[in-house]
Amino acid sequence: MEMMTTYLIGSLRNPAIPTIAKRLRDMGVDVFDDWYAAGPEADDIWRKYELERGRSYTQALEEGWHATHVWEYDKHHLDRCDSGILVLPCGRSGHLELGYLAGQGKPTYILLDNPDRWDIMYLFATKVYTSLDGLVKEFAELVKYD
Repeated sequence: MEMMTTYLIGSLRNPAIPTIAKRLRDMGVDVFDDWYAAGPEADDIWRKYELERGRSYTQALEEGWHATHVWEYDKHHLDRCDSGILVLPCGRSGHLELGYLAGQGKPTYILLDNPDRWDIMYLFATKVYTSLDGLVKEFAELVKYD
């Protein structure tokens, strides 16, 4: 039996990511959250570096090796995972990653963070949770039948 794999999507600035990943791993889920190792300032440092080189944002995306390699790294792991969990709060990239997985027909889940605005488009996700306990319970069932 192959272990279930999930891509844990979130913000580099969200200190809850490692805790959520550990809780899922402890249940037997293969969680990809290695992107978190880049640290909370990774995007800011990349921006500063590219601006110092004289590149605009679009030039950095189109011409920069850093952007290419990070994108290929993340996409590789999105493609190999069976599902994805979007942990809020997060930025635009996280929403694109979840949409990419949903577009592939993979199960997608959202863990809310007391949103001040409601969003109907979260219905694209397989399920939306308001607590980590609810999400963990769902994955416990999935792992049991995997």
